[in-house]
Order: sequence, then structure tokens, then C-alpha cells
Amino acid sequence: MLRPSVAVLFALAIGMVPCVGSAQNASTSGPYKVLKIAKVGGEGGFDYIFADVEGRRLYTPRNGAMGHLGVFNLDTLEPVGDIDGVKSGGATVDPKSHHGFSTTKPITMWDSNALKVIKTIDVDGRPDGIMFDPYNERVWILSHQQPHATVIDAKEGTVVGTLDLGGQPEQAVSDGKGTVYVNISDKANIAVVDAKNMKVTAHYDISSKASSGTGLSLDAKNHVLFAYYRMPSPTVVIVNAESGKIITTLPTGMGVDTVVFNPATMEAISTEGGSGSVTFIKESSPTSFAVEQTLQTKVGARTMALDTKTGHVFTMALEFGPTPPNAPPGPGGRAARGPQVPGSFSIIMVGR
Repeated sequence: MLRPSVAVLFALAIGMVPCVGSAQNASTSGPYKVLKIAKVGGEGGFDYIFADVEGRRLYTPRNGAMGHLGVFNLDTLEPVGDIDGVKSGGATVDPKSHHGFSTTKPITMWDSNALKVIKTIDVDGRPDGIMFDPYNERVWILSHQQPHATVIDAKEGTVVGTLDLGGQPEQAVSDGKGTVYVNISDKANIAVVDAKNMKVTAHYDISSKASSGTGLSLDAKNHVLFAYYRMPSPTVVIVNAESGKIITTLPTGMGVDTVVFNPATMEAISTEGGSGSVTFIKESSPTSFAVEQTLQTKVGARTMALDTKTGHVFTMALEFGPTPPNAPPGPGGRAARGPQVPGSFSIIMVGR
């Protein structure tokens, strides 16, 4: 997953460049608020978060020396279990087979009911992003190194094949009907993939508007993609998923990572670790979009999951102590920071 660089940690741009339709400036007031902050503690860093809507569980993968897979009740955020030793950046669950997968190397496959490891699956590259595709019950493992994508049969836990996506992938999203879209971070394009045959059929060029891609979400009904970029300023590029035509652009907060689209409310939602915020973009029609609300959460809360049953958005963050004098920048150009405050890991629930 792409980490925020020092270059983008400046004031959020408030302008926008509309191509079609209407847009408005961001508003801090709106229907959403922080409903709950659960300080659940535990050691280790974090990356992706995953909501198993049918199983009513929230998975928080933790990495580092004390890595594990924390499991919480999706409604109450009370702990319900843990898989110790699974040190990963991401997780997903197949609701049919109840098989879970974590982006360790090799990939760890586990039982989502018993919370027990079933087996490991050898893969190449460096597993990072992960997505479950309900179209053919497969798990996509994304890597910044080749192979860029490894596809696993979720029921059998076997590798179906690999793909060269033409660049480093960040977030992927499925339309549920046989097409997968992937935001290619280093090429400023969106790869369009035939999920059945595992072949790239097109690349939608976004380089005229932005670079350094991160999150990607999809309004499958209206065929609209929301592709998020960090350079030259935090931006979402809204694209027709069928033609690749750019519809409009809108500003976002700093440090967007994973994003979602809520079809019940017709909102594209992004969490922004650099500015500690969540941005809600309202789709009034397939050609009309507006920044509806910017809600403050916590700095560092950069990844998210959506509970499509309740409309609740989940993100998470750590707290850090004072930054030591002359401390060097962190990995990927991240700004220097102090030591992690023990036990400070928190899950944040956002809703109406």
C-alpha cells in the first residue's frame, strides 16, 4: 500500500476542475459523525481493515513482531477472537465457503467461523492489497512486484493464475459481473481486467489530471469509477467505467488510501490519514457530483471498511509520542514521528 510522502502533507487544496455536472466545496457539517471510538489496544502496525457484513465481524490485521489478526463484533466493536501469528497487511473473507485469507507470504488461509488456520498458499511477489471477487468466488492478491496479481480459488485455496497489470497496483474493485478494475499507482491509469479469462483488456489513462494513485471505488449500477490520487494535490478523478472518459475531478483530504462506494446512499467515501478526515462525495446523477462532507477523525486513520447493512464506516489509528529532535523521515518519505504509544490502537466507527 502506498504511504503518504512529505510532499503531500500541505494544506488541502479547496479548488476543483469540473468537466461535466455540478460540484460544491467541502463542508465540515453534514449527516455523518463519529459514533464510537473503541481503544482496543494490542501491538503492531496496521494497514487494511475488512468488514465481513454477513458474518458481522470486523478484521484488523496487525503486522510487525507482535502481528496477529484481531477480530471484533461489527456492531459493538467488542473483541470476539484472534488468530495469533498471522502478521499481515490485509484480510478478506468468502461468505460462501467461510474461508478467510491474509496477505502473509505465503498467503494464510483460515476458517472464518473457527478462526483457525487451514493452510498456507505459496505465491510470488510481495503480497499487499487483497480483494474478494464474488463473480467467481476468487481472491485477488496484489503486489508492487511481479506478478502484480495472483488469483486464488477461495473455495479450494489454490492458485488459479497470475497477471501482469502493467504497473504497481493499489486498490482493486469488482463490478460483480466479470470485470475487475485496478488503480495502477505508478502509471496513473486504471487497468480493466476480464475476470473470467484473467486478461487486461484496457488501461484508462488518468495522467492528464493526476498521479500517484491509491484508492479505487465503483458505482456498479451507473458504471462510474472514483480513482484517488495524491499528486500534484489530493484529488479524486471520476471516470466512466465503460469508456474510460474522465467526467470530473474533486478535491479530497491528504493521504487517501482505501476507499469505498455506498450504493444505498450513492456516496463515494475516502479515509485520509494525512489530514485525519473522511470525505463523502455525493453522486446526484452519473454526471453530477459534489463534496458533501469532510469529517475529522484521527491523523493516521487512512484505511477503511464499509458495513453495507448499517452504512457504518470503520477506520483505525494509532497514537504516537513526541517526535525526537533530528529524527529521520520514515519509510516512503513519511514524516518523522515519535514512538508508538502502547495500547493506543483504536477502531473508529462513523455513521449518521
